[in-house]
Amino acid sequence: MAHARAGQPARSEDLIDIAEVVTAYYTREIDPHDPDQQVVFGTSGHRGSSLDNAFNQQHIWATTQAIVDYRRENAIGGPVYIGRDTHALSEPAMVSALEVLIANDIAVLVDECGRYTPTPAVSHAILAHNASLAGGVTGTDPKRADGIVVTPSHNPPRDGGFKYNPPSGGPADTDATDWIAARTNAYLANGLEGVQRTPVSGVLDERAGKHSFMKNYVADLVNVVDIDAIRSSGLRIGADPMGGASVDYWGAIAEAHGLNLTVVNPQVDATWRFMTLDTDGKIRMDCSSPNSMASLVANRDKYDIATGNDADADRHGIVTPDAGLMNPNHYLAVAIEYLFAHRDGWAQDTAVGKTLVSSSMIDRVVASLGRKLVEVPVGFKWFVPGLISGSVGFGGEESAGASFLRKDGTVWSTDKDGLIMDLLASEITAVTGKTPSQRYAELEATFGAPVYARTDAEANREQKATLKKLSPDQVTATTLAGDPITAKLTEAPGNGAAIGGLKVTTEHAWFAARPSGTEDKYKIYAESFKGQEHLEQVQKEAQDVVSAVLGDS
Repeated sequence: MAHARAGQPARSEDLIDIAEVVTAYYTREIDPHDPDQQVVFGTSGHRGSSLDNAFNQQHIWATTQAIVDYRRENAIGGPVYIGRDTHALSEPAMVSALEVLIANDIAVLVDECGRYTPTPAVSHAILAHNASLAGGVTGTDPKRADGIVVTPSHNPPRDGGFKYNPPSGGPADTDATDWIAARTNAYLANGLEGVQRTPVSGVLDERAGKHSFMKNYVADLVNVVDIDAIRSSGLRIGADPMGGASVDYWGAIAEAHGLNLTVVNPQVDATWRFMTLDTDGKIRMDCSSPNSMASLVANRDKYDIATGNDADADRHGIVTPDAGLMNPNHYLAVAIEYLFAHRDGWAQDTAVGKTLVSSSMIDRVVASLGRKLVEVPVGFKWFVPGLISGSVGFGGEESAGASFLRKDGTVWSTDKDGLIMDLLASEITAVTGKTPSQRYAELEATFGAPVYARTDAEANREQKATLKKLSPDQVTATTLAGDPITAKLTEAPGNGAAIGGLKVTTEHAWFAARPSGTEDKYKIYAESFKGQEHLEQVQKEAQDVVSAVLGDS
């Protein structure tokens, strides 16, 4: 149930005390033996708040030294491209990281103006560097670069985040993150023994190299999006950075490419006092949430296309005058249909990548295109190899994260890129004369109108572990909401990787259940092409199916 003030402007009582959050980062001692105060380093990095002893200076010192060690173990000797977003803890954490990187004699490259750097700009920089080496992006040249993005993405203002991007440019796989997390927690448990540090003067310390992240990224956009079409159309575009790292980029894009683009809400304020509250009543930079995006949606008639981004700009939000904020699943389907019809430089066997909890509307669109669908577990890391090789033209997640190839079919970014996804919405409108939401209505007329939802159900630690290691033969059900079950999946059909949960499909519907990584619950994703009542039946039976498997474990 939505919070009573969801979608309403933040009040003073909703705001963090920045001084309190930053002071806690520097002064609080952690208990390295408390699991809640250890580093959990997934593909999205480590996230937490200094107020919970989950993200402070000790964590960042240890994590950075672990990354240094990982680089040495893997013969990665090039520069580290490092960027940060606008969260209150991001600059302190970046300074802490520089203390360790510089002490270890690691070449490090920071934004030349000491400003904010979106995740896709870091990925773009890593790939550009490594493409110039012998063996290219997938080679083993010891001068390979990697990167760090200091961001908790769309998390509330009290949180900090720290993410590692390997030489592939994309999110790190578990072979890296598990190793880094283990080494980090070992350093914490040993009182930081072996962690090298030296004082630095700030994010523009004279020992750090200066890199033109923004200039390089903005200039290169013409090779991935049809900027000429957008410019000649004269479309009125509103781009809302939502107080995040894209704040400088949108103005630079408009100026460099002559677009009729207005930067909406160009303020940077680490309290995010200009935001409307998310569905749970918290300030959250979730550009896929109608409540977080309420102010932009309310002004949608001012623009032909309006867009939003989360704090590190790896996610997109598309707002149209006719439909308001698009469901991310809907936009993914439209983007795929458009791109594979308008990218002549892509090979005929270029596939489409989707996560298994994304809408099956994508499946129907891809089938109509005669393209191969690569369905993978949740996590953008699964698209990285395909994007690098050009075998996957588009990779997208239901949570509003996606990227796609350059016009010539080569890699652009291997991490999610909310900026190009936003610009693509303008390209679609300019070229077709229809907004993405109008185009989605046409897809529904052709393929049907699915109804999609995500809910949560309670589960203890043991039950979550059972769900994560499930096998299909443990599911005894033969029907779902009146239809025969066509598949019971615990491995993704696109690459055979473990789902870490369960997906059950029928001709007209499906559900997927995955344990939460942080809470005592599991998530149920469900979709039906038979309407809302049928979806609710799918959701109910999904919970029954999972409960029968979990039992009292």
